[in-house]
Amino acid sequence: MDTAPAGSTPQCRLLRVEVAAEILGVKRSTAYEEIRLGRLRTVRIGRCRRIPTEYIDDYVELLKREASATF
Repeated sequence: MDTAPAGSTPQCRLLRVEVAAEILGVKRSTAYEEIRLGRLRTVRIGRCRRIPTEYIDDYVELLKREASATF
């Protein structure tokens, strides 16, 4: 059963790296570098790499913790 309110479109929960980078306000190359470093986690679906929305939230929390640790 669909739990989305009537008239609304379902929100995508697995994002392409380019879309996640746009949401985060960083360049695509920065997002791929953060993935390479293991700071921004991804999942693989076949040959595609996707970022679950909760991993974006985790990454933002990591950045906030790092920012508060420097003071």
